[in-house]
Amino acid sequence: MRKTGVTSAGTAAGAGAGRPCGGGLSVRLNVLLLLSVVATNLVSLYHLSLRAATAPPLLQQQQHQQQDEVALIRQLDAIRAGVSQLSHLRSSSPPPPPPPPELLLYSRLAPVASACSAHPDLLHRYMSYTPFSSCPDDALSLAEPLLLRGCHPLPRRRCFSPTAPASASKLLPTDPFSPLPDAAVRWPKEDGKCKSFSCLPPSLGFDVARTEAARFLRARDALDLTAPQLLRLASLSRAGPIRLGLDVGGGTGTLAARLKRLANATVVTTTMDLGAPYSEAAAARGVVPLHAPLQQRFPVGDGTMDVVRAGHAVNRWIPVAALEFLWYDADRALRPGGLLWVDHFWCRRSDLEGVYAAMLRRLGYKTIKWAVGDKSVAAAGNRGKDEVYLTALLQKPFS
Repeated sequence: MRKTGVTSAGTAAGAGAGRPCGGGLSVRLNVLLLLSVVATNLVSLYHLSLRAATAPPLLQQQQHQQQDEVALIRQLDAIRAGVSQLSHLRSSSPPPPPPPPELLLYSRLAPVASACSAHPDLLHRYMSYTPFSSCPDDALSLAEPLLLRGCHPLPRRRCFSPTAPASASKLLPTDPFSPLPDAAVRWPKEDGKCKSFSCLPPSLGFDVARTEAARFLRARDALDLTAPQLLRLASLSRAGPIRLGLDVGGGTGTLAARLKRLANATVVTTTMDLGAPYSEAAAARGVVPLHAPLQQRFPVGDGTMDVVRAGHAVNRWIPVAALEFLWYDADRALRPGGLLWVDHFWCRRSDLEGVYAAMLRRLGYKTIKWAVGDKSVAAAGNRGKDEVYLTALLQKPFS
């Protein structure tokens, strides 16, 4: 009986021991499921909290963008209001006239220089004409002011320019030192203006039969260089014959006429009609006038001139930088061994050595003649000014 009880008890114990083992597995599974649910919930809560934390900055950024757009719109409105106010203030003045059709056409064919474009009012008037008819008589009122302001060459025009009477051609002298006929020049129509050569001061170069006939033949002082002296110095310095020359600011072309007679040389003269008909007078004498301002490149080829002379128009009134460009353009035009003639250049004595003489010496030319003398101060406006003349003859190196 005890064995049976014992056996029964052991069996029961074995059975009881088996149940708790299966129950522990299910508890572990339940715990795992519970942990996974909790973890899932935690992850969901984390994402929700993250979105909740980032939402306000995004909203704030959108608000900032909206505020910037509103501020920009307000600024644009203020600009529009300012423009409207300025337009209202300027509405009383008429709008600028459209460019003349002739100017637009010429600009497409040959672009107008910037110096011409800098003076649109004068250029507009100059190009406002009736094509294929007579040109306006505006040589002194428009053409000359444009040239003096650096507008060179002037735009071409399709009209017929006024000229001197045809009968004047029969009166032109064969001798460049004979009196000039008044009919050879188109005199201004305005009252008070000279209408004959006798009205002009002899010092301007129009008294060709007397005052100009003595120029470049006799030396009054060391500053003067005569045409025979020039030819002799050119021979002694191995510069060669004087065949071609450029006279810068040569007035009525007296040097060209003198060298033509002495050496059969061809000299072209740059001149401007400053208060007198220099170009027409030079042409009446049979010499070539180049109607060109001093600030422009000389209209001659490189290395073609035997001599370049700078006359009285080249002086200290020319800005220093522009003057230096002028000397180097003369160097461009001169052939090797050619002569640069600085004729009665005037300046302040204090500027001669430090500015102008130093500028000329930088060219590296050989000095053939160098003379300095006091400038006449007879005019009341020049009293008290210590000014001098410089005459120099310089030779360009051969290599």
